[in-house]
Amino acid sequence: MNIALYFVSFNPIHNGHIAICEYVASLEEYDQVWLVVSPHNPLKDSAILADEQSRLEMARLAFKSSKYNSKIKVSDIEFDLKKPSYTIDTLLWLGAKYPEYSFSIIMGEDNLSQFKEWKKWEQIINNHTIVVYPR
Repeated sequence: MNIALYFVSFNPIHNGHIAICEYVASLEEYDQVWLVVSPHNPLKDSAILADEQSRLEMARLAFKSSKYNSKIKVSDIEFDLKKPSYTIDTLLWLGAKYPEYSFSIIMGEDNLSQFKEWKKWEQIINNHTIVVYPR
Protein backbone atom coordinates (compact mmCIF):
# COMPACT_ATOMS: atom_id res chain seq x y z
CA MET A 1 0.00 0.00 0.00
CA ASN A 2 1.32 3.45 -0.94
CA ILE A 3 0.55 6.05 1.72
CA ALA A 4 1.10 9.82 1.47
CA LEU A 5 1.70 11.35 4.90
CA TYR A 6 0.82 14.97 5.58
CA PHE A 7 2.42 16.09 8.86
CA VAL A 8 0.78 19.32 10.00
CA SER A 9 -0.16 21.04 13.25
CA PHE A 10 -3.59 21.97 11.80
CA ASN A 11 -3.72 25.04 14.05
CA PRO A 12 -6.34 25.44 12.68
CA ILE A 13 -7.05 23.27 9.69
CA HIS A 14 -8.02 25.41 6.68
CA ASN A 15 -9.16 25.14 3.07
CA GLY A 16 -5.57 24.96 1.81
CA HIS A 17 -4.92 21.82 3.87
CA ILE A 18 -8.15 20.28 2.60
CA ALA A 19 -7.41 21.10 -1.05
CA ILE A 20 -3.91 19.60 -0.85
CA CYS A 21 -5.12 16.40 0.79
CA GLU A 22 -7.98 15.97 -1.65
CA TYR A 23 -5.67 16.57 -4.60
CA VAL A 24 -3.18 13.94 -3.43
CA ALA A 25 -6.06 11.56 -2.61
CA SER A 26 -7.27 11.97 -6.19
CA LEU A 27 -3.96 10.65 -7.55
CA GLU A 28 -4.01 6.98 -8.48
CA GLU A 29 -0.50 6.30 -7.19
CA TYR A 30 -1.63 6.78 -3.57
CA ASP A 31 -3.92 4.31 -1.87
CA GLN A 32 -4.45 6.60 1.11
CA VAL A 33 -3.52 9.99 2.52
CA TRP A 34 -2.87 10.10 6.24
CA LEU A 35 -3.10 13.48 7.93
CA VAL A 36 -0.74 13.21 10.87
CA VAL A 37 -1.76 15.80 13.45
CA SER A 38 1.53 16.88 14.99
CA PRO A 39 1.23 17.62 18.70
CA HIS A 40 4.45 19.67 18.71
CA ASN A 41 6.48 20.54 15.64
CA PRO A 42 10.02 21.23 16.92
CA LEU A 43 10.35 24.20 14.54
CA LYS A 44 7.25 25.93 15.96
CA ASP A 45 6.36 27.53 19.28
CA SER A 46 4.15 25.05 21.15
CA ALA A 47 2.70 27.83 23.33
CA ILE A 48 0.55 29.07 20.43
CA LEU A 49 -0.94 25.66 19.60
CA ALA A 50 -4.51 24.74 20.44
CA ASP A 51 -5.07 21.53 22.40
CA GLU A 52 -4.00 18.52 20.32
CA GLN A 53 -7.33 16.70 20.80
CA SER A 54 -9.20 19.79 19.56
CA ARG A 55 -6.96 20.00 16.47
CA LEU A 56 -7.49 16.29 15.82
CA GLU A 57 -11.27 16.64 16.03
CA MET A 58 -11.26 19.73 13.77
CA ALA A 59 -9.29 17.78 11.17
CA ARG A 60 -11.70 14.84 11.37
CA LEU A 61 -14.70 17.13 10.95
CA ALA A 62 -13.07 18.88 7.98
CA PHE A 63 -12.93 15.63 5.99
CA LYS A 64 -16.17 14.04 7.15
CA SER A 65 -18.04 15.02 3.99
CA SER A 66 -15.11 14.90 1.56
CA LYS A 67 -15.68 12.85 -1.57
CA TYR A 68 -12.27 11.30 -0.76
CA ASN A 69 -13.08 10.41 2.85
CA SER A 70 -12.53 6.72 2.11
CA LYS A 71 -8.90 7.52 1.13
CA ILE A 72 -8.16 10.15 3.78
CA LYS A 73 -7.36 9.11 7.34
CA VAL A 74 -6.85 11.62 10.15
CA SER A 75 -4.24 10.19 12.50
CA ASP A 76 -3.12 10.79 16.07
CA ILE A 77 -0.12 8.45 15.80
CA GLU A 78 2.29 11.12 17.05
CA PHE A 79 0.29 11.72 20.22
CA ASP A 80 1.86 8.70 21.93
CA LEU A 81 5.37 9.24 20.56
CA LYS A 82 8.08 11.32 22.21
CA LYS A 83 7.60 15.08 21.92
CA PRO A 84 8.58 17.18 20.13
CA SER A 85 7.53 15.24 17.06
CA TYR A 86 10.32 14.50 14.61
CA THR A 87 9.27 13.18 11.22
CA ILE A 88 12.09 10.63 11.10
CA ASP A 89 10.98 9.11 14.42
CA THR A 90 7.42 8.78 13.18
CA LEU A 91 8.59 7.30 9.87
CA LEU A 92 10.72 4.72 11.67
CA TRP A 93 7.80 3.82 13.95
CA LEU A 94 5.45 3.49 10.95
CA GLY A 95 8.00 1.43 9.02
CA ALA A 96 8.27 -1.02 11.92
CA LYS A 97 4.49 -1.22 12.36
CA TYR A 98 3.65 -1.40 8.63
CA PRO A 99 6.70 -2.90 6.90
CA GLU A 100 4.66 -3.75 3.79
CA TYR A 101 3.64 -0.09 3.24
CA SER A 102 5.49 2.59 1.31
CA PHE A 103 5.35 6.08 2.84
CA SER A 104 5.72 9.39 1.00
CA ILE A 105 5.68 12.83 2.60
CA ILE A 106 3.58 15.79 1.50
CA MET A 107 5.17 19.17 2.29
CA GLY A 108 4.87 22.79 1.28
CA GLU A 109 7.73 24.42 -0.56
CA ASP A 110 8.27 26.70 2.45
CA ASN A 111 9.11 23.60 4.50
CA LEU A 112 11.42 22.39 1.75
CA SER A 113 13.56 25.48 2.30
CA GLN A 114 14.01 24.38 5.96
CA PHE A 115 14.40 20.70 5.18
CA LYS A 116 18.10 20.55 6.06
CA GLU A 117 17.16 21.64 9.60
CA TRP A 118 15.07 18.49 10.08
CA LYS A 119 16.41 15.67 12.22
CA LYS A 120 18.12 13.08 9.97
CA TRP A 121 16.83 14.76 6.80
CA GLU A 122 19.24 12.74 4.67
CA GLN A 123 17.71 9.50 5.88
CA ILE A 124 14.23 10.83 5.09
CA ILE A 125 15.09 11.90 1.56
CA ASN A 126 16.99 8.68 0.84
CA ASN A 127 14.10 6.44 1.89
CA HIS A 128 10.91 8.36 1.08
CA THR A 129 9.39 10.26 -1.81
CA ILE A 130 8.75 13.92 -1.02
CA VAL A 131 5.68 15.47 -2.66
CA VAL A 132 6.13 19.26 -2.65
CA TYR A 133 3.29 21.69 -3.28
CA PRO A 134 3.70 25.42 -4.00
CA ARG A 135 2.60 28.02 -1.49
